[in-house]
Amino acid sequence: MSRDRFTSYAWTVLAATLAVILWGAYVRATGSGAGCGSNWPTCNGEIIPRAPSIETLIEYTHRLTSGIVLLMVVAMLVWAWRAYAPGHPVRRGAALSMLFMLGEAAVGAGLVLFELVADNESMARAMFMGVHLGNTFLLLAALTLTAYWADGGAPVQLAGQGRRLRLAVVALGGALLVGISGAIAALGDTLFPASSLAEAVRQDLSPTSHLLIQLRVSHPLIAVIVSLLLLYYIGKVRQDRRAQPAKRFANLLNLMVFVQLTVGALNIVLLAPVWMQLVHLLLGDVLWILLVLTSAASLARPDPATTEAVS
Repeated sequence: MSRDRFTSYAWTVLAATLAVILWGAYVRATGSGAGCGSNWPTCNGEIIPRAPSIETLIEYTHRLTSGIVLLMVVAMLVWAWRAYAPGHPVRRGAALSMLFMLGEAAVGAGLVLFELVADNESMARAMFMGVHLGNTFLLLAALTLTAYWADGGAPVQLAGQGRRLRLAVVALGGALLVGISGAIAALGDTLFPASSLAEAVRQDLSPTSHLLIQLRVSHPLIAVIVSLLLLYYIGKVRQDRRAQPAKRFANLLNLMVFVQLTVGALNIVLLAPVWMQLVHLLLGDVLWILLVLTSAASLARPDPATTEAVS
């Protein structure tokens, strides 16, 4: 099996995982998380549900596709171990992908077994959603790096990076915080829908509102602050003569920041319909992937020939 085929397969696994993530958001947005009851891994006590409801079909499809992607990651890990030498970054990326994929399965099972689905309004569910989103972002990062390194991307070097590394860590941490706050805000939109923008604002500002509603307003504020931080980071990457390979990713990331801010504003104005929540999540995932690629390329182990030319 050639490495070119592995590269194509790794990007395919990333795309398939994105699709499963979006379907999982659809499960949450439609209140179908209890479609299989509190049973896991069976569905309502059955391996294949008979006469399922629409909610059961939605949840069961998510479980099936999640299982397929899990097997795809297992195959990628085995393939990476056979195709690449010990110490190669592709091996590390594939191993981390497997670790975070198992984390996804564990968090998903926990949501079902503890009945933190459907109309559950507890803060335990909100915390689980935050952990779920955080693990999802780490999974996407691992899959992205696996495909990037298989595609010829230079390994990351952390030693001696100084300010370049600090900026990347802050940018990645900020984006992760936006994602977590977005997951909690989306849960609030699902559980406490508003009939108008004015009503939504009253809900957000009322001291008697549920805590999930009060937390909802923090997401756009965090998103704006972190977007400014990302634009600053992008500017620094563009000015860095040693980070030439990162500039093409940085340019796409710059565009995606503005697109995501626009879509986020529309999501608020339109009162977060399901289809817009899915678009917003997809763009957020793409933005995260571009940020991971930008950071990895800017922190790449310098090529001696390039370093001499720049000097």
